[in-house]
Amino acid sequence: MLETRNQITMSRHTIGKSLSVTVNSFFSAAILLFAASSFGKAPVDYVNPLIGTDAHGHVYPGATVPFGMVQLSPDTRDSGWDGSSGYHYSDQSILGFSHNHLTGTGCPDLGNILLMPTTGPLKLIPGSKSGDGYRSAFSHTNETSRPGYYQVLLSDYNVNVELTATARAGFHRYTFPASDESHIVVDLQHGIGNPTVESELTVENDHTATGYRRSNGWGGEKTYYFVMEFSRPFDSAGVGQVDKDVSGKTSAGNETKGHFDFKTKAGEQILVRVGLSTVSVEGARNNLHTEIPGWDFNGTANAARKLWNQALSAFSVETPDKNLEQTFYTSLYHTMVAPTLLNDVDGSFRGPDGNVHLAKGYDYYTEISIWDIFRAESPLLTLTQPARVNDIVDTMLAHYDIFGQNTLPVWPEGGKETWCMIGNHAIPMITDAYLKGFRSWDANTALNDMIATTDKDREQLQDYRDKGYIPTGKGVQSVSKVLEYSYDDACIARFAKALGKDDIAQKYLKRSDTWENVFDPSTGFMRGKNADGSWVTPFDQDTINSINFNEYTEANAWQYNFFVLHNVPGLIAKLGGDDKFTARLDEMFDTKQTIPNLAMIPDVTGVIGMYAHGNEPVHHVAYLYNYAGQPWKTQTRVRQVANTLYTNTPAGICGNDDCGQMSAWYVFTALGFYPVDPASGIYILGSPLMDRVTLKLDSKYYKGGSFTVIAKNNSPANPYIQSAKLNGKTITRSWISQAEIAAGGKLVLTMGAAPNKDFGSAPADRPPGE
Repeated sequence: MLETRNQITMSRHTIGKSLSVTVNSFFSAAILLFAASSFGKAPVDYVNPLIGTDAHGHVYPGATVPFGMVQLSPDTRDSGWDGSSGYHYSDQSILGFSHNHLTGTGCPDLGNILLMPTTGPLKLIPGSKSGDGYRSAFSHTNETSRPGYYQVLLSDYNVNVELTATARAGFHRYTFPASDESHIVVDLQHGIGNPTVESELTVENDHTATGYRRSNGWGGEKTYYFVMEFSRPFDSAGVGQVDKDVSGKTSAGNETKGHFDFKTKAGEQILVRVGLSTVSVEGARNNLHTEIPGWDFNGTANAARKLWNQALSAFSVETPDKNLEQTFYTSLYHTMVAPTLLNDVDGSFRGPDGNVHLAKGYDYYTEISIWDIFRAESPLLTLTQPARVNDIVDTMLAHYDIFGQNTLPVWPEGGKETWCMIGNHAIPMITDAYLKGFRSWDANTALNDMIATTDKDREQLQDYRDKGYIPTGKGVQSVSKVLEYSYDDACIARFAKALGKDDIAQKYLKRSDTWENVFDPSTGFMRGKNADGSWVTPFDQDTINSINFNEYTEANAWQYNFFVLHNVPGLIAKLGGDDKFTARLDEMFDTKQTIPNLAMIPDVTGVIGMYAHGNEPVHHVAYLYNYAGQPWKTQTRVRQVANTLYTNTPAGICGNDDCGQMSAWYVFTALGFYPVDPASGIYILGSPLMDRVTLKLDSKYYKGGSFTVIAKNNSPANPYIQSAKLNGKTITRSWISQAEIAAGGKLVLTMGAAPNKDFGSAPADRPPGE
């Protein structure tokens, strides 16, 4: 159950008197804590990475830097849907600390190169609960999570763990009690939902170990190489398989373990720095020594904090509600933990073909949850992280060339293609980038790649092209694919038009109307068709996925009925005009009917009537009233969703964050606008949550300096726009453009308790459509 926003903000527990560690440990932790508060609160201080770690948010609380390859985080479980990130707030024991994690996904993977400090008799098997293996109990009371830093007390061993990271390396600091049996266990069998195929651990000398872990998980086989170095020589070490040492300094197999043993004094700190690479051990070593050349843990943690504060300072906000401020900045944080870097410091990376390649002049990214983030996170990054936009496009174009499948990426993870979800939404991401002026790559090549991607005979594209619909069948998701392919075609048309290729533009513009072929005027819903073109019967608009994912993707007919992002006016006409369209939207939110098989798929969460915010197909829907001249209803709905489905608690994200898309919806909504059609450069006005927000525009990409949204008389009781001024000039339209934001200035919205039904109601004031 989601708690209300009025709850007390979650505590950020610091190391307390209950921990029996030395004053030195307290002091070193305090350096980090007080560095954050010495000069007043900064944006980074409002972030709590524990938000979304409970319920079904699937985020991790550990240490990373913006878009970093390494995500050094605790693992409390290693399998299951709610174990996708390796951590769940409800768990009471920790397996150890591994070096890469997915954020907010619905599939588990990664969790490579796990370390676990222990004391007492050596254990090399994790066990199923605290006490019967090397795992340890812990308490949230003795846990701290901040951007770039994580701390926890392992209560079974009285070992205090601190973690920080750079882009390609992780840094551990363990404070041990007095013990003749202190150990650091390395478990290369461990992974999150991906069994080990082969692994190797080599003890190079008395303070260095190297190796790799190859596993078979989501997207296929992936290999991560590592180098780990200890701050002082270990007293002894062993390598082996399962729970038995083998002779020599190297062990290889699929159950590889190792241990590094120390005699420790009370409060003694042992540091471990670990570099990762998908290329080679030497690549990992170069990454490590380039990014963490010394043993300054506090300096590394403070550098991570500085990077996060710089990134989060894209926005400054004003609100009397500190819970709101924390929710906002944590959401912004979540939009910057993925995609993630894949290339080493020298530019080399292992591509989707399994071979090593070199990124020349750009960074190559992975963990690109394209089906999710094309909606809001990708447009948000054009404003908050413009320096990465061209690199992400370059990554997509390189993926096309390297993969050899004549397709742009669908969902790259760990450098591999997962083929997860539907559509070809690299197309709108590239189109959006180009139309906003990000053009350091070859546009004609990009257009050719787009066309080739849609000309493939995969995922029923041939039926879509030839028949104008996709016959329904088991697992086909026919209606959803038609709607999403139609949007991709609209984006190809825009891209081609921008390049002056009008013949191509007209072809794809016409094909973008294919959505009309699955609209049934007798029911007013998008419906599935049989091979002969007849409607599939019986029809049930309330049931998720119809039967066996035949027609809809993780949704019912309600949740896909409004997915015509490129031509909302055309959809309004199909549904009978403004009043009937808004009545259908109202029914979606207000119906007392329930989804009969809601438990069928856990992704469908955050339910309001037939609206399910925990899954992405509906994220634009609350903003559609503007297109029908009733923006005051959008203002009601977006506040309803934001205030009931997002909180600053561990369960504060109502569904999988999906690499930041859920959070991106909140960030945009808090600003007061949202990109319904994400590749159009148009933002639909909603109801800002903040009294004042300023976006600091990167001067290398935008000349406007900053763009500020001011909500006068803003409060929970005043959600309605009474009037609007843009740079001092009164506007009555219910949208703004990318060009207006990029030019800088102020949007001043006067808010009130009652709807102003005239604002944005005239046809000329509505958002444009195709």
